This record gives sequence, C-alpha cells and structure tokens, in this order.
Amino acid sequence: QVQLVESGGGLVQAGGSLRLSCAASGISRSINTMGWCRQAPGKQRELVALITSGGNINYADSLKGRFTISRDNAKNTVYLQMNSLKPEDTAVYYCYADITLIGRYWGKGTLVTVSS
Repeated sequence: QVQLVESGGGLVQAGGSLRLSCAASGISRSINTMGWCRQAPGKQRELVALITSGGNINYADSLKGRFTISRDNAKNTVYLQMNSLKPEDTAVYYCYADITLIGRYWGKGTLVTVSS
C-alpha cells in the first residue's frame, strides 16, 4: 500500500524557517515527479514546487528564493526548506508523488502556521 507521510510542520514566527519532509513507502515502481502543494484557508490548493527524478525543479514564481525543494531518490523522500517565512505562507502543505504507470498519490498534509 502506497503511503506518503509528511513531517516537519508547526508554528513558527515570521522570518523563521521550517524544513518539511515527505517519505513515500509501499512503492514497487519508480517515482517520477515529487512535489509540494499548499492550501491556505479559503483558498484553492496551489503548487509550491516540484522536482523530477532527474533533478529538474520548478517553483511557484512567488516563492522563488525563499523555498528550496530537494529529493533523496534512494529514500523516496522529498524535502522542502522554507526560509524567511511570512504569515501568508500559513497553509496545509501536501506532498505528492507521480508513480510510473500508476498515477499520483498524495500525503495527508502537514500544517504550517506562521505568526506575525
């Protein structure tokens, strides 16, 4: 059974940093793209960043320079380093994995709260 489990969320003051992790398990096929999305209260889910198995990376334009995505293919784990956090970064952060010939799986999310 495929599972994606996020960790690292929490409460942080504006200007602080957090590092999110997402570990995928129960996967017998290769993982293509892994990524992070977020959903703030009352808003639609939006892409934060993604990284392909080959290391190609895309970020939401508004987050470039503050967030960094990385990946450990051997551990099926994707990370999101978030720096200079702002109150508007408050959201539930979800990771996902695109698995070859199977499709996209999502984690259950981890809450990030940035206080002003």
